[in-house]
Amino acid sequence: MYIGIDLGGTKTEVIALDADGRELYRHRVPTPRNDYDQTLIAIRDLILLAERETGQQGTIGIGIPGTVSQLTGKIKNANSVWLNGRFFEQDLAALLQRPFKVANDANCLAISEATDGAGAGVEIVFAVIIGTGCGGGLAINTRVYQGSSGIAGEWGHNPLPWPDEVEQVYQREVPCYCGKVGCNETFISGTGFATAYRRISGKSLPGDEIVRLAEAGDAAAGQALQQYEMRLAKALAGVVNIIDPGVIVLGGGMSNVDRLYSTLPTLMPQWIFGGEFSTPIRKAKHGDSSGVRGAAWLPKLMG
Repeated sequence: MYIGIDLGGTKTEVIALDADGRELYRHRVPTPRNDYDQTLIAIRDLILLAERETGQQGTIGIGIPGTVSQLTGKIKNANSVWLNGRFFEQDLAALLQRPFKVANDANCLAISEATDGAGAGVEIVFAVIIGTGCGGGLAINTRVYQGSSGIAGEWGHNPLPWPDEVEQVYQREVPCYCGKVGCNETFISGTGFATAYRRISGKSLPGDEIVRLAEAGDAAAGQALQQYEMRLAKALAGVVNIIDPGVIVLGGGMSNVDRLYSTLPTLMPQWIFGGEFSTPIRKAKHGDSSGVRGAAWLPKLMG
């Protein structure tokens, strides 16, 4: 049995899969925000719950919203900022007393979709998380490619390319949590989408409600969604110009905006070197829980 944990900013989920990828058990709980010790305990308790409910013991893989520094062994780059600077692997190992594997959550999404999802059979899969934050991960022949610094695919903290005048103002006025300005995350995360709508309309609404208003003909919501699509197109074009993956898979809350899959392919060619673009852009087959499936496969794929 393969147990996966997806540690998110708002929820933590466990899944148990059999050797053929069939789901045996799944459960999620609220993440203990800003409480590192309770976060570790929540992970342990979910693993024990999955084993108790299935009557089996399994290998363990954990997806986190950051990465483990190869230099210090501490967590870095997590938008769940209470994890940063912590010896997560050592602390969790002391609690579990069992081996496990850890990878970035976007890399877990990439593994899941490359294994038996929207990127199955494709050599290079670029997987995107556009939810509360913005992340990216690479799977090459269904295996994680992390890079020597552990940040391969992390496009969320590259600057938005080719900013227009409105975006240049936005860059100055909406800093990223990482301490820089102009990051893709501030524009193309679900949080960035809601911020853009608030700047246009003066109203604060969740992303799904803004999309609903746009579909109903609301002018401000429609403008915010059009801006979002153009910004996402530019950001993805920057990735294609460097990696040129075989498929782009979208996950996270904003991946549920169905019109993205028709608008992005028409917008991206203007930003791609040579003006040609035929790469498929697909919704994650396993939905917003795809990353937890990839986490479950980590012990098998990371050795």
